[in-house]
Amino acid sequence: MPVITVSGEMTSGTREVGRRVATVLGIDFVDQQLMVQAARRCGVSVGAVAEHDERSATFRQRVSSVLNSLLERSAATGADPAAGGAGLEAVLSQTYADMARPQEEVGITDKRYLETMSAIIREIAASGQVVILGRGSQMILRDMPQVVNALCVAPPEVRWQRAAERDGIGLEEARKQSIQHDQAREAFHRKFWKVDVNDPRLYDITVDTCRLSFDTAAEVIAAAARLKAGE
Repeated sequence: MPVITVSGEMTSGTREVGRRVATVLGIDFVDQQLMVQAARRCGVSVGAVAEHDERSATFRQRVSSVLNSLLERSAATGADPAAGGAGLEAVLSQTYADMARPQEEVGITDKRYLETMSAIIREIAASGQVVILGRGSQMILRDMPQVVNALCVAPPEVRWQRAAERDGIGLEEARKQSIQHDQAREAFHRKFWKVDVNDPRLYDITVDTCRLSFDTAAEVIAAAARLKAGE
């Protein structure tokens, strides 16, 4: 089964669709939150903090192992993509807005961020069986033939209404937050890869979550993944 990346603007349905794709295919789902949690576990017994879901705990252990391996290799070679678990957590916690700003404002160099994030995502993807949400994963894995890159889209008005309902805020505030997030995401991809993140040519498949339900969009992406895998 190929690796699947899911990208899109704020409240375009990326998280909802990504999780559903993972469920349909019976594979794992990883997002920024899971990676940050895994970074906090570095050096800590996974069994001490594992959740009740055995399959989820196993995957969290796998991600934690990837991060620990990265730290060990960095220490052995003298490289410092993230100085210890706390430093790694700081790298993974960066938002699109953080990394779109000049590095002196963020405190993490562009090189350190990109090397660290690329190493983590490539290692997570190496064994397949995973859906990865955002973080430039469609660019980091663009040379891997087994990867299916999916883009979720929806009209701005639909996305703003979703954000307002999700966060319990007014429509105007939702509009402002959405625009700020989308601009930061676009700036992040221009800064690191010199691309228009919404260019459909970067993706294998684009789904409109206004025309298609999250469930249907997930089924379409899952079908594309199965076909690409030759199943």
